[in-house]
Amino acid sequence: MSSTQRLKVSSVASPLSAVPPAKAVPEILHRRMAAQSRMFQIEAVQLRFDGGAEREYERIAAPAAVGTVIVVAAPAPGELLLIREYAVGLERYEWSLPMGGVNSGETLLQAANRELREETGFSARSLTPLHTLSLAPGIFAYQAQVVLATDLVFDPAVGDEPETLDVVSCSFEQLQTLIFRGEFTEARSLASVFIAREWLARRDGDAALHSIRSR
Repeated sequence: MSSTQRLKVSSVASPLSAVPPAKAVPEILHRRMAAQSRMFQIEAVQLRFDGGAEREYERIAAPAAVGTVIVVAAPAPGELLLIREYAVGLERYEWSLPMGGVNSGETLLQAANRELREETGFSARSLTPLHTLSLAPGIFAYQAQVVLATDLVFDPAVGDEPETLDVVSCSFEQLQTLIFRGEFTEARSLASVFIAREWLARRDGDAALHSIRSR
């Protein structure tokens, strides 16, 4: 990076106050199936950018719609439910949040409650969609909806897990211990916990401010 480029970067006061204008989306010239397995399809996409440059990229083909729900379940204020299941990619057991796919005909919130019941044995009387996450958007069209689940009741359902999952309730402080011990590394779960914690802090802060103003 040149000194001129560094000056331009350092002179930006805030990323939110200096958003550059939107760019034209590259034109898709051609798509072809490069490889396929039982679970994945690798698609090669030929693009032409606004300046005329052409490139071929490979991506994991996936529907454009949100296909996964991630549930931040709070059994009590300041606590959340974690599950531990076998992660074949890393060949070890890993703590994470309850999550899973959206079945045909389900809404995102219905899918969130079903996954919560199947993986933790609880359902939620209150479900709040918080944010949509992407995962490696340079190569993957995957999207997941983060859902906050509160007012939990014991309401188990049978899922498709090959063994019984470990379920624990832990505080945010206890979760930090798991993170720093390397036992809670799943990136979607980490992002979801952060989003939920910030959302709850803002909600509680707004409620406290409203209470003060109404006195």
